[in-house]
Amino acid sequence: MFEPHSLLLGFVVALGVGLLIGIDRERKKGEGPGRGAAGLRTFTLASLSGATAAAAGGELLLAAVVAGMTAFAGLSYWHARDSDPGLTTETALVATTLLGALAIREPAFAAGLGVVVAVLLNAREPLHRFVRSMLSNDEIRDLLIFAGATLVVLPLLPDHPIGPYGALNLRTIWLVVILVMGVGALGYIAVRIVGPRYGLPLAGLASGFISSSATIGAMGARAAREPQLVKPAAAGAVLSSFATVVQLGILIAATDLAAFRAFLMPLLFSGGVAIVYGGGFTLWALRQDRGTIEDTPGSAFSLKTALIFAAILAAVLLLAAALQDWMGDAGVILAAGAAGFADTHAPAISVASLVADGKLAPHAAVIPILAAFSTNTITKMAFAFSTGGARFALYVIPGQLLMLAAAWAAMLVA
Repeated sequence: MFEPHSLLLGFVVALGVGLLIGIDRERKKGEGPGRGAAGLRTFTLASLSGATAAAAGGELLLAAVVAGMTAFAGLSYWHARDSDPGLTTETALVATTLLGALAIREPAFAAGLGVVVAVLLNAREPLHRFVRSMLSNDEIRDLLIFAGATLVVLPLLPDHPIGPYGALNLRTIWLVVILVMGVGALGYIAVRIVGPRYGLPLAGLASGFISSSATIGAMGARAAREPQLVKPAAAGAVLSSFATVVQLGILIAATDLAAFRAFLMPLLFSGGVAIVYGGGFTLWALRQDRGTIEDTPGSAFSLKTALIFAAILAAVLLLAAALQDWMGDAGVILAAGAAGFADTHAPAISVASLVADGKLAPHAAVIPILAAFSTNTITKMAFAFSTGGARFALYVIPGQLLMLAAAWAAMLVA
């Protein structure tokens, strides 16, 4: 039995859901002989029918009502199949009936789903335009890869330590990979949104979430081709390193909050320097070309990138655990520093994982992460000089060194 007040709330929600969805369908069903069969009243009655069936007769009556509504929807589609071959209205009619039934048991959840359904119905044209015109085949592929990594691979992985020294937790490793892919996708979206409008500095900042080293290389190549853009390109290169700092903080915090708190001051100091240094070039750049970066990586992420990152992360975890067993904390520093030449994030996450597993004290994680940050800075400086030439490197390298010095100084201050 349902309490009177909960029953009343359920019917109010069912009424609201039916009206909300029905308003959209009423506006789209048209006029005259060819108009759609279901509008405001039909959808409201369908929702209330589902609610009544759920409240009065339980599952059997609800099944009968849903079956009848499905039959009506089928007849409606058969009647209008020549003029409107779509199934949206008919599907929405059945969904509204089920939402009305759900409102009796879970009114808050039903209300939320009703809003989602109404938004999807109303956003038909923007959604179609987005999928058909704005998304490329590569972007759709990336979306499917991300969905597979999250919904298929992740649930299959074991959630316990395995391997030598118990250093590997496959689910934890893959969660970090998914997070890296997600942050990279956000950066890629930002590149597409802000790049053409605001030029190289903000596009560099956004694409830094994909790869700061690759962005510095792209900016250097742009500066080499168009020397008049060396300052905007340098601003984008420095701000891409700020994106690295932000991403590093997110990943460490997601792995272990204690390690994040221990490394918070170096993150703040180096990030602050990047903003101040890059901001000076940005002010200059805003008066110059507002083009995009053709050489920025052209996809949000890829399966190859994800697997390489997972392999690096697993290798660093194993190496760090082994060297810690042989050499103590000095071994962790050595492993993180060596891995930092390729990527900052993987060794930093590996060190934070050791903290999360209780194998390393939070304060002892700072120097290994700084070691990885330092060696990765060397890689970035090499990219700046090799792709952009001496002038571009002269602008970018001091910013990298100041960021590095600020990070180490923050450790001493803390």
